[in-house]
Amino acid sequence: MHLARHSITSTTPVNVIDVRFDADCDIFAAATPSGFGVYKTWPLKLVRKRDLTGTVSKILPLHKTNIIFLVGGGRNPRYPPNKVIFWDESIGKEVVELEFREQVRGLACRRGTLAVALKRRIVVFDVSNDRKVARTGEWETCENERGLLALATVPDATLLIAPGRQVGHVQLIHLTPCPPPPLPSPPPDTPPISHPTAHRPTRNPVSIIVAHTTSLTTLALPASGRLISTTSSRGTLIRVWNATTGKLLKELRRGSDSAVIYGVAFRGDETELCVWSDKGTVHVFKISDKEGGASNRQSTFSPLSGYLHRYFSSQWSYAQYRLPSSSTHISLHSATTNNSRPLAPEDEKCTVGWIEVPVVVTPPSEAPTAAQSSKASGSKTTAPKPAPQQLRQTQTDYQLVALTFSGCWYRLSVPSSLSSTNTTGAGAGSSSSRRFSSSSSYTATEKGKGKSKRKDESYAGDMDDERPERECSLIEFKRFGRWDGWG
Repeated sequence: MHLARHSITSTTPVNVIDVRFDADCDIFAAATPSGFGVYKTWPLKLVRKRDLTGTVSKILPLHKTNIIFLVGGGRNPRYPPNKVIFWDESIGKEVVELEFREQVRGLACRRGTLAVALKRRIVVFDVSNDRKVARTGEWETCENERGLLALATVPDATLLIAPGRQVGHVQLIHLTPCPPPPLPSPPPDTPPISHPTAHRPTRNPVSIIVAHTTSLTTLALPASGRLISTTSSRGTLIRVWNATTGKLLKELRRGSDSAVIYGVAFRGDETELCVWSDKGTVHVFKISDKEGGASNRQSTFSPLSGYLHRYFSSQWSYAQYRLPSSSTHISLHSATTNNSRPLAPEDEKCTVGWIEVPVVVTPPSEAPTAAQSSKASGSKTTAPKPAPQQLRQTQTDYQLVALTFSGCWYRLSVPSSLSSTNTTGAGAGSSSSRRFSSSSSYTATEKGKGKSKRKDESYAGDMDDERPERECSLIEFKRFGRWDGWG
């Protein structure tokens, strides 16, 4: 009997139109066809939801305030695409409306400031606590279809970056200093990590950086505004610049084949950054020159970089994570053959941010020293005694949170983090949130070699194979947008 092909889908996928973190990655906002919701990033919790008639194409929270910036779009737009709406969630309605003569391409905000990207210009507004908006400046750019712009957000920071008038250029604009945030009440239980202070402009600041020869695809800043990252339409290189001198500090290579890079995010202490693209892989790079910890991969020919092409002097990511496919279905066939191959998983569009997680670190006890001495005398060794409870310390660790446009939430630890070593507690996971690598399920084996290799990686042949491959560990997985009761 002939059986037709059927597709059985477990659940109707969530269609997230836009999802963005706030400047501190403490919360994120997600827009769907039924409305929008605001979530606490970790632990994942739905804070507020709002059902709307019509869709929005862009959503951006102003830190952890009640103000959310909305731009209409989609099949059934609630607002025109040339308007920016100030939504006050405390009263559940619009309070301010900014109208332009063309479509809004991008948004960026900090305390007291909103920057709007149009096709060929950037417009900046001052936003007061009593919802008064004043236009403060306007700068011309080259054609900016992606709406690229970024703002430094720590207190006293002044930097705004946007595409220059020529393709591949970045212009640095200094605004009024950013005001400090209100003091938390009550104070947090764990001491916060000391972040770099704001970058203040010199007497003759750099105003233009010639970053690439092709069009830009991403612009990113850390909160302090000390560094700048740029990527181009080729999608192979990530360049990190000094915002004060305009000097190129690092040239990082995602891969050798072209890709569309969706975003770059700096770690809070500015020692690492992560990159994600349409390949579905999150890459983690070390950008600090401090010794110790993980280091980026380099070619075996890197000592000869002065005589060879600069490709051999590039640095590759030291850790990666492949996001699983969003298509969870089962196909029934009438017959299968041994030569049939499973279809490659669809690439998952996402956005990624760094979070700070308290981790209980257990210091090493003095028992191993006694064990070593007994081993030298030929006696039987004993297991080291666990450290007393009073010796355990709570430290803050950096981890990654990836949000996909199909409503998936991933919390990842990088190999250099505290949660990947001897830790317990909130950051180390539990029996219900076990850590595992994604490489076993989403890699293809090269025929006849027995080595796993992803399509978007180019390590074989030109990379140092003696260095062990590192993978980010999945600590926790959840869903948002529908499975939490919304929709």
